Amino acid sequence: MKSFDIPEFYRSPIIARLKAIRKLNDPKKMDFSPTVLDFGPVVFYIARHFGFCFGVENAVEISFRAIDENPGKRIFLLSQMIHNPEVNNDLISRGVKFLMEPSGKQIIPWEELKRDDIVIIPAFGTTIEIENKLHHLGIEPQRYNTTCPFVERVWNKSGQLGERNYTIVIHGKPSHEETRATFSHAVQFGPTIIVKDMEESMLLGDYILGNLKRGEFDKLFAGRTSPGFDLEKDLNRVGVINQTTMLASDTQAIADYLKTVMHQKFGDAEIKNHFADTRDTLCYATNENQEATYGLLKQDADLAIVVGGYNSSNTSHLVELCERKFSTYFIKDDSEIISSEKIRHFDLHSQQVKETENWISNKKPVRIILTSGASCPDSVVDRVLQKVLGMFEDAKEVEQVLILKETGK
Repeated sequence: MKSFDIPEFYRSPIIARLKAIRKLNDPKKMDFSPTVLDFGPVVFYIARHFGFCFGVENAVEISFRAIDENPGKRIFLLSQMIHNPEVNNDLISRGVKFLMEPSGKQIIPWEELKRDDIVIIPAFGTTIEIENKLHHLGIEPQRYNTTCPFVERVWNKSGQLGERNYTIVIHGKPSHEETRATFSHAVQFGPTIIVKDMEESMLLGDYILGNLKRGEFDKLFAGRTSPGFDLEKDLNRVGVINQTTMLASDTQAIADYLKTVMHQKFGDAEIKNHFADTRDTLCYATNENQEATYGLLKQDADLAIVVGGYNSSNTSHLVELCERKFSTYFIKDDSEIISSEKIRHFDLHSQQVKETENWISNKKPVRIILTSGASCPDSVVDRVLQKVLGMFEDAKEVEQVLILKETGK
């Protein structure tokens, strides 16, 4: 696989050595059990896969290259390059400005852009409408386009579905940049609809089977269907694609459910004419990180720490998985660990940052699950690990533990 030129300050010698050990011992990535680092009073279970994925490394490399290649020029990002505050703040500190918020709200008016300005397309991609807007302004959007190749693969699949006269069902968060971009590309190929989760998919199934009224459908999916969407014919042939950061198991469950609906309506003999198999749209990195998290769930631990941006979709799904078994703390970086008595963290359910006291168990050793989202630098995970270790005076040195891990002793 291609290697990328990532700024050194995003790398971690500790994490790099851990990943090198795993790559040496498991080159085919068949083992999803965690790496165990035993420091005596504290034991870490570190996920098999975590941190920067292919698409994020690609976006980081292109963004920093844009800065290096254009001294003196104004450089803009359409919105956050990835959903990680440290990376975005690094770009801002180098003079890069955001044109929009992740929600799509404009920060800098289009009219303020000039022909010789540089505009970077974020890893989530962008809509065809925005690409056309940039062309109209005389700015070439493809020059520094960091769109993840796996997002583009989903767009290509939507084209294949459209060519075969299937309606494109997008599993994604309707307000997310990637989903908005995927929707924009998909509608060029055929009828398209967005479903957020299984509950909405079941309501879509109810309509297909005649159990949901037209008015209820229109209210639920307002603004989430392509122009001219025809309810009488556009739901007779469907294929499911996804926002690549969603839970792979959820996307597959939605696809399986809609296949069952089509089987119920049209029968076994006709199922291939009404449902398309699209499981190859799942992102390998998202899938690996999630499988590694399932590996963490098999451990006997006291708590879990998940590191990443609070608006990161892929990170939030790792948090959801960890919460099934552990007291889970979703933190953006080591600064959220205030002390051994108090931690500041993001609560997915209330969508608020909160503080929790007595978060580390008094028993020894305390066993901690540790992982991070695909947009989180390894250096941030390193700082979190070191911050926790600093709370235990009798903890073994990191170097000592790593040597034991490398030698297998």
